[in-house]
Amino acid sequence: MSKRQITFEEIKHNQEISTYIKKGNDLLGAIGFTEHGFAHAGKVAERAAEILTALGYDSRTIELAKIAGYIHDIGNCINRHDHAQSGAVMAFRILDRMHFDAEELADIIGAVGNHDEGTGVAFSPISAALILADKSDVRRSRVRYKNRNEEKLSEDIHDRVNYAVHHSYLTVNPEQKSIVLELSIDTEISAVMEYFEIFLTRMSMCRNAAQFLGLSFELNINNTRLL
Repeated sequence: MSKRQITFEEIKHNQEISTYIKKGNDLLGAIGFTEHGFAHAGKVAERAAEILTALGYDSRTIELAKIAGYIHDIGNCINRHDHAQSGAVMAFRILDRMHFDAEELADIIGAVGNHDEGTGVAFSPISAALILADKSDVRRSRVRYKNRNEEKLSEDIHDRVNYAVHHSYLTVNPEQKSIVLELSIDTEISAVMEYFEIFLTRMSMCRNAAQFLGLSFELNINNTRLL
């Protein structure tokens, strides 16, 4: 069967993919992780597309970044450990059955398999945009409702940091060749140092991804530049 260009909307409404996103989020909820469901998938997809749009990439590359962003965490339905690699294998199986073009398929599964800070590396515009979009999704609404009381928040640094973030903006400045992550953090809930304690590796990964795109990466917290 001939290959065709699969759209983001087809991926978003694919029942198999939806099931894996939901089951992965359920699994992470059972072990106390922040939200990794449809809200996160949608935000990463849109933000990855926004990054490449601002940089003038062609519409198909942008569409592929959205697809990679939406499905990047499906491997969580197997296990959080090595979820990027297992997700890439799952994505290959799904997209190959949909008769994805081999070159586009390789771009997507490579981006999915390289989004985790433990092993990932930016090797293409799609993978770089995915890394930046994923690692910048820090927000209060990612803390699950059952963890939002004072006792639960005090137990988990990831919940505290995410719950402390009132506003999060990622801005691409093509003229200045920079990408800026701006966070507003309530320091009565979580100290700024706690953000670095859990996110320093991710911010380093963002810096490398930005450099791949020809940009510098800046982190501003409470109107103070820290990176």
